[in-house]
Amino acid sequence: MNKTKVLGLVFVLALVPAGAFAQAQGDHPTYANEVSRIIQDNCQICHQPGQIGPMSFTSYEEVRPWAPLIQLKVRQREMPPYQYDTDKGIQDLKDDWRMSQEDIDTIVAWVEAGSPLGNPEMLPPQKDFPEVGEWRLASEYGAPDHIIKSSPWDVPANGQDLWWEPEVDAGLTESRCIKAVETLPSSAAHGSTHHANSHFVVQNDEGEWVRGDRLSEFAFGKLGEKVPEGACRKVPANSKVGWSIHYYPDGNAVPNDQVSVGIWYFDEEDEFVEEDSFDQDLRAYNLSGGGDFLIEPHGKLMTQGFHSFDHPVRLDSWQPHLHLRGVAMSMEIFDPTTGQRELVSMASDWNAGWNHSHTYEDGFQPLVPANSTIILTAWYDNTADNPHNPDPDQWVGAGQRTTDEMSHAWIAVTHLDDEGYEKLLAEQKERAQRNVAGRGGDE
Repeated sequence: MNKTKVLGLVFVLALVPAGAFAQAQGDHPTYANEVSRIIQDNCQICHQPGQIGPMSFTSYEEVRPWAPLIQLKVRQREMPPYQYDTDKGIQDLKDDWRMSQEDIDTIVAWVEAGSPLGNPEMLPPQKDFPEVGEWRLASEYGAPDHIIKSSPWDVPANGQDLWWEPEVDAGLTESRCIKAVETLPSSAAHGSTHHANSHFVVQNDEGEWVRGDRLSEFAFGKLGEKVPEGACRKVPANSKVGWSIHYYPDGNAVPNDQVSVGIWYFDEEDEFVEEDSFDQDLRAYNLSGGGDFLIEPHGKLMTQGFHSFDHPVRLDSWQPHLHLRGVAMSMEIFDPTTGQRELVSMASDWNAGWNHSHTYEDGFQPLVPANSTIILTAWYDNTADNPHNPDPDQWVGAGQRTTDEMSHAWIAVTHLDDEGYEKLLAEQKERAQRNVAGRGGDE
């Protein structure tokens, strides 16, 4: 069904009195009993006044005119927006936005039954959500332990891509291990902040200030990053933070804008201390030899990158980063000792509007033996078939602008020794055996 027909159907249904399609009896889902809870859990964080959703879904009266479009979007898994395949690679993820098949089937059945309200007494109480400009991880961790702001900068209402790259003092006199980190654009410039990356600037043995490890990466749609226990992504003492903030003016001038990064730390009450942990870092792993490629008009392209370590590692999260012509990315692990190639993660319907850091559940992170190879593959579509393509007549090269392309993945890597690797591998094998035994007992 094309967009014009869908919107026309929405308009027609909006004119029909509520309940006119409802069946007099039967066991079909109702908004009050089932659908309202699904909408709360999966949609309202964006679809409410003041948030980025183009319409509000906080009541039956608001939801019902859009019911056919909601059915279409959830059935095609376009909403909620979370581009990660359901049938390939590791499926155990933290903060997974994907709607369950049971909930999708419920929405479909509700719309096919005429989108009935049901008994209003069954409606759940209203749910509170963080507003634009509030820390979303605060619901899990409380207020950040530490907030670092960029220097103020005036964002113009109109213009081309702009970059603001200040350095500020980190404000920490002792090294700490990060539990979670979230980058937060201001509410006023939320629509124009394309990305905001931050890294540490530290002094070397000669007293010179040099670039250190990455602190955080933000792109539109991203929640934040979580570090598992047993890993330490360190904030160095007496360091600075360097920013690379990419603005794309959206018509709203924002004077003295600042981007903030909030940090939650592990503390003495947690189950490990820094000395017992392995170092973790977050880096951009390039494809296509660092990003030198060109996509012809009405053409397609595939790029690959290969990365190896001389020691075993654990992959804690994976975040594809492409631009408007990017449509898919995968991550595989090749073990030269066995000749096996394992598909770890795949996003077959990638969307530049939503940048998710896919964080693997504790105990399900991919373990990479020493000297194995991580294979990253990306696909690009510069044809009119790509709905996000602004102009298929253009040559598109690698670059920093929104209309250029990029070809890398952000991966959080915990660097292990042989003993740590063997311990984690044994734990994963033991859990897999328990799961097999448990399924056998259920049969």
